[in-house]
Amino acid sequence: MEAFEAQYDRYRAAAEEYLQSLFLQTGPYARLQEAMRYSLLAGGKRVRPVLVLAFCEALGGEIRQALPLGGALECVHTYSLIHDDLPCMDNDDLRRGRPTCHKVYGETLAVLAGDALQAEAFRIISRAPGLSAEQRIDAVDTLASACGGDGMVAGQVLDMAGLAHDGASLRDLCLRKTGGLLGAAAVLGCVAAGAAAERRKQAAEYAEHIGLAFQVRDDMLDVIADQEILGKPVGSDREEGKRTFVDLLGLEGCGKLVAEETRLAGEAVRDFPGSGFLLALADHLAGRRS
Repeated sequence: MEAFEAQYDRYRAAAEEYLQSLFLQTGPYARLQEAMRYSLLAGGKRVRPVLVLAFCEALGGEIRQALPLGGALECVHTYSLIHDDLPCMDNDDLRRGRPTCHKVYGETLAVLAGDALQAEAFRIISRAPGLSAEQRIDAVDTLASACGGDGMVAGQVLDMAGLAHDGASLRDLCLRKTGGLLGAAAVLGCVAAGAAAERRKQAAEYAEHIGLAFQVRDDMLDVIADQEILGKPVGSDREEGKRTFVDLLGLEGCGKLVAEETRLAGEAVRDFPGSGFLLALADHLAGRRS
């Protein structure tokens, strides 16, 4: 466990240092930059960039090659959180233990900060040093597919429209909204390392299983967690009338599903170089408290 934590902290510290270097411009748009950085640097587990770096290094790549891809992915994830918290969507006041972006900067600037983060993500990839033009195009396509109209945004549409009401539709929502960016993280690490197609397929399968486990655990935490530890309101899904895996399976059934998806994630990368960290990461996410 100590070895896993040390490696996780190494990846997270590298990602954090990279993110700290972004959006430092001053001048007429300083307030926009401030809003972008307020949300981007709000902390969090940095699971997505950690996955990018872990897969890249496991497949023989160097962290420096993968950092722009991990940073770009975290920009997209942050934009999605800013928009998700808006009054027209989930209307949340807290994120990671502090006021959400629109509570601090107003709705208009929050929307624009999210818009800018999404656009900047693709500029970061297009200028990523150490990657070939083919790798950069591959990375842009991977991320756009994960966050666009067939991916994360489609999942948000399903969520907001209340169209996820049974196991199959909830799974589809999860694989798009939560699993989309986690899948992109694993594949982007492979892209940075120049990995073969078979490795990319394994990485995507691993991410699909941990993505489902992550969302089911999130649904459980919305029922059992303490708001101070979780860093955001608890019970909000139930208040909004949204169906969750807890509604369908109960807490015990959810626990079993998390365990099974975590096992399947491990099977997907069992023969991977450096699979020990990936297996430990799946277990860590399955048991998280926030």
